[in-house]
Amino acid sequence: MNWWARARAFLAEVRGELKRTTFPSRREVQGTTTVVVVTVFIFALFLYVVDLFLYRLVELLFNVAG
Repeated sequence: MNWWARARAFLAEVRGELKRTTFPSRREVQGTTTVVVVTVFIFALFLYVVDLFLYRLVELLFNVAG
């Protein structure tokens, strides 16, 4: 089997797979995007608070020790 026949067979299989693929609706995409954006903001706020706490702790340690 030469490369041309293999390429055609591959593309035929790809086309068949794409026909069986289901894509999410617009509403599903909007819902999952909202969840992702809210989660990112929650984690950003959490990391900000932890960073601020650790900064103040290190600052306190340097002031006491130095």
